[in-house]
Amino acid sequence: MMESQTIYPLTGFEHVEAWVFDLDNTLYPADCHLFAEIDARMGEFIAERFGVSQEEAQRMRKNYYYEYGTTLAGLMRLHKVCPNAFLEYVHDIDLSVIAPAPELGQALDALPGRKFIFTNGSRRHAESVIARLGLDGRFDDVFDIRAADFIPKPERAAYERFVGVHAIVSGRTAMFDDLPHNLRTAHGLGMTTVLVACGHTDHPEHRAIAGWGELPFHIHHRTDALAPFLAGIGGLRAADGDRAEALTSGAPCRLT
Repeated sequence: MMESQTIYPLTGFEHVEAWVFDLDNTLYPADCHLFAEIDARMGEFIAERFGVSQEEAQRMRKNYYYEYGTTLAGLMRLHKVCPNAFLEYVHDIDLSVIAPAPELGQALDALPGRKFIFTNGSRRHAESVIARLGLDGRFDDVFDIRAADFIPKPERAAYERFVGVHAIVSGRTAMFDDLPHNLRTAHGLGMTTVLVACGHTDHPEHRAIAGWGELPFHIHHRTDALAPFLAGIGGLRAADGDRAEALTSGAPCRLT
């Protein structure tokens, strides 16, 4: 079993100009169980829409998720469900379980370059979570499922659309996500990938992570605590900047 990796500061981010973050279970810990609320709302929506039991609704939810990437994608493809109605229903949840994250805000502030949220959820949900975390004004944009034309991660087309819309250079981008299969696509595009394993759910990929002996080839880094991980990167980048400025100006530079 692989030990938690929380060593700071970290190298391998010197080239990064764009920082891309998943939202749910990444910017906030999975242990607050917010996404469990969303899962429950999805089941309720399906049960009410199709007149089935909660057990059958949850079975449908899981099947659509695993086959089509998101429950919504399956509902749209097989049942012509209106995506706006679904998103509004499932994101009508109690966000009080999310604690403000001032340390994460400070760490984001220290990162040079542009910052984005790339989520299979809605912009409205993302903005509500950002506000609850106290991270307002830290992100250049939220690229949500509507912006992706309802093509979910990990579909390559969703990433290509995101890259195109924001003129992202994949080789100068770092992506942070809690699901390994989402990082596989990012790696295929040339991004630096970071698995954020700060808590687990009953998702099969989360359960599988606990048994890893080493990181898969498509994941470059792993952290169990996002804020200090980013703070380590920011500190290292700032130190590199100070060295470069000192060398340019001719001032003495103390190496650490």
